[in-house]
Amino acid sequence: MAAGQTNSEIKEVHTLYSETIFHVGSFPVTNSFINSFLVLLIVLTVSWKLKSSLKLVPGKIQSIFESVIDGLLDIFDSVTSSRSKTLKFFPIVFAFFIFILLNNWLGIIPGVGSIGKVISENGENVFVPYFRGGTADLNTTLALASVGVVLSHVFSVFFIGGWKYLNKFVNLKALIEIPSKVMKDPTVLIINPIKVFVGFLEIIGEVAKVASLSFRLFGNIFAGEVLLASMAAILAFGLPIPFMFLEVMVGAIQALIFAMLTLTYLTMMTTAEEH
Repeated sequence: MAAGQTNSEIKEVHTLYSETIFHVGSFPVTNSFINSFLVLLIVLTVSWKLKSSLKLVPGKIQSIFESVIDGLLDIFDSVTSSRSKTLKFFPIVFAFFIFILLNNWLGIIPGVGSIGKVISENGENVFVPYFRGGTADLNTTLALASVGVVLSHVFSVFFIGGWKYLNKFVNLKALIEIPSKVMKDPTVLIINPIKVFVGFLEIIGEVAKVASLSFRLFGNIFAGEVLLASMAAILAFGLPIPFMFLEVMVGAIQALIFAMLTLTYLTMMTTAEEH
């Protein structure tokens, strides 16, 4: 849907997909990829600076980061119920949180979405921005969600073992138990096949996790950017400001939700069924 059109007949279209800016060989570099790469550079630069300036007696900046990390550790403990588990999962979950948070916020900075080039498409002049919020691209959120869910399965194998992991989805244990228990408890003929069926439902649930994580994040961030563009088209000065503050809050909340859900999946998958 066109968000705006100038007198020179240049259309600004908010597409569900990211636009290609240039190619490196046969690899297309999209505007959302550029934004995500900038986030990566920011994270690496800040991390290197912090690591090189760590002190036993922390300064103001180090104290702020330590307070944030301590607060998040306490929040994560409420999910894992174990500080040792929290410490194992924290680097992964915190990396998701920071990467998504910065992508969400960079997407609403003035200039992102308004600086670009004009291309000819189907006989029309279409404006293509050089930058687009990484999490406003479904490809990015699908990749993040897939990595999070796959990591939960990898950790599951290491924490509870391959046999217990397999029986979460293909409950061979329930089938094997039927001959030995059927004489004492005939109900296993009904209950254990149900357990096997529930295991197959778990496989569907894992696919649903990816869809839930990716579409929730993408939908909220993309809708926010369209809202800001619409407000700017109505009145460029003043009107978008309250909505920008709202999107700053939404960006932080969505990053925290994604991180907490990923942590929840990690915790669930690394807990033995009997527990």
